Amino acid sequence: MAQTQVKVGDKIPEYLYFGLLDNNEDEPKKMTSGEVFKGKKVVLFGIPGAFTSVCSSKHLPQFVDNYDKFKAKGIDTIACTAVNDPYVLREWANAHKVGSKVLMLGDGEMSFHSALGLTQRLPFAGERGLRFSMFVDDSVIKILNVEDPGPLNYKISGPENMLKLLEESGKK
Repeated sequence: MAQTQVKVGDKIPEYLYFGLLDNNEDEPKKMTSGEVFKGKKVVLFGIPGAFTSVCSSKHLPQFVDNYDKFKAKGIDTIACTAVNDPYVLREWANAHKVGSKVLMLGDGEMSFHSALGLTQRLPFAGERGLRFSMFVDDSVIKILNVEDPGPLNYKISGPENMLKLLEESGKK
């Protein structure tokens, strides 16, 4: 697991922000982490970049495919974040027919990733986010899966592992 600043039990600050762009909008709007997480059960996954190999072939499509399973477990929102602008995330979501199943949160200014220590430097891409998934309950991180740095690492941050961990945490 990669070294990060954030850990299970930490509360996500409410003032961090993302860029969000719906299909019918021309200009992105700001959405704070408080708006995303406060009073909700959220599964958030982070990727190194939209339109990249593992992110496009596995990570995003598998979360979309498992949407109903997450909803059945009481998850209010499945969200994806990347160090990309909201225009890129909107086009990527459209290319994968995401619809309203995944909230696409652009972190082009790295407000979220930097504050939580979820960054990595990649050749030819610069500063990017680590690949991760987390379950956040009312702004508190309950489950955190952070992959080792690198654009292709994908072992613990996928939906199957998150669903398994949610199941296990519900039995305690």
